Amino acid sequence: MFKKEVYIDRRKRLHSSMKEGIVLILGNNEAPMNYPQNTYHYRQDSTFLYFFGIDHPGYAAVLDLDSGKDIIFGNDVEIDDIIWMGPQPSVKDQASEVGIEHTQSFNSIFDYIKNAISQGRKVHFTPPYRSANMILLEELTGIKAKETKAAASVELINAIVALRSIKDKYEIAHLDEIMAIGTEMHTTAMRMAIDGAHERDIAGAVEGVALRNGGHVSFPVILSKRGETLHNHNHNNILKTNDLLLVDCGFESPMRYATDNTRVSPVGGTFTQKQKEIYEIVLAANNAVNAKVKPGVMYREMHMLAARTIAEGMKSLGLMKGNIDEAVAAGAHALFMPHGLGHMMGLDVHDMEDFGEDYVGYGDELKRSSQFGTAYLRLARELKPGFVITNEPGIYFIPALMDKWKAEGINTDFINFDKVNEYRDFGGIRLEDDLLITETGGRIMGDKRIPITAEELAAVIGK
Repeated sequence: MFKKEVYIDRRKRLHSSMKEGIVLILGNNEAPMNYPQNTYHYRQDSTFLYFFGIDHPGYAAVLDLDSGKDIIFGNDVEIDDIIWMGPQPSVKDQASEVGIEHTQSFNSIFDYIKNAISQGRKVHFTPPYRSANMILLEELTGIKAKETKAAASVELINAIVALRSIKDKYEIAHLDEIMAIGTEMHTTAMRMAIDGAHERDIAGAVEGVALRNGGHVSFPVILSKRGETLHNHNHNNILKTNDLLLVDCGFESPMRYATDNTRVSPVGGTFTQKQKEIYEIVLAANNAVNAKVKPGVMYREMHMLAARTIAEGMKSLGLMKGNIDEAVAAGAHALFMPHGLGHMMGLDVHDMEDFGEDYVGYGDELKRSSQFGTAYLRLARELKPGFVITNEPGIYFIPALMDKWKAEGINTDFINFDKVNEYRDFGGIRLEDDLLITETGGRIMGDKRIPITAEELAAVIGK
């Protein structure tokens, strides 16, 4: 938890950025896996954490925009809970730690919201993503659970996005600090990328690093030698020399901030010539973006910079042909990179995407492309100082996609399908860095970059 003044300032700025009514922010409760007492790992709502900092189930909060009064609603634990959980801090004590003077029992929020609605006051809330909170919103407001997402306050969403997009000095310092753990997760996987290793052993070791450092993985670990499957959570393969092991993972700190990086290791430590050629194209795309990010740049343009760099590299290998600008405009590069360049990162690994990607990554000034590949770009908007974003270009050889495009004659002017077919069993490569946008440019988060060059990888693998 940050010092209380951080949370006071955040709430003050939210008050000043909105007009009138009540802001209702629901925390998360425990979620059962297969029966009520066997729950999933608890994760508090990130917006609740941002403004109130309390990382426990059973809470809700209100910011009264008219009176300026902030209230936390929650119940102190009873003896039955203490037996199983041990002593817990009181609601009032937890509220005091984040600068809240007013607390009430959780059940009193029903009358509070009912009275506000009866007075014709606007109740602002964000789009719920858990069914339990959809049902709770229906009970509080009378809006049917299935309609609560559509009824969410656009004014509140925009106000929160404006605040949370710009990371303050405390958040930046914390993200820089936890990058060391993200690095350890990746170098652990690199050292295990040897002939005969089992993917699940590596995945377990990676997750163990997160647990050993007091946190968790920031999303289910993506780890496989079948890297052409973009989100591959299958860890059942045995590695062999000259396989490519793709690892996309991150650390979620005890304060719930995230890292998110991807590296690809040549099993045994050395790339084949074919692998190195593709790897160097992806690395060139990543480095090109790292060098060009700065305030005022549209991240959609950085996506297109990565796309052109990949297209140029693929043309040099004979996999693409024709005019590069025309090829990228036609979306031909998306055969190899069918996803966007990156996303916001912070309290969520995909920061604030519970509100909807377009609010976070596009805003009012931009519209999402409908073109295959570019349509999946999560972040397109103008970069500002304080943004923390990912830069993750990739090249993948996806047999089903290759066959579809060839059969349907898609982008035949720009794709050499006979040559592409020679890479049918290649797999995939993605290289992802976490970047902070500064006043004058951008930098990689943390003290040092996770090993990424062929020489750096060779020095780590198998040690």
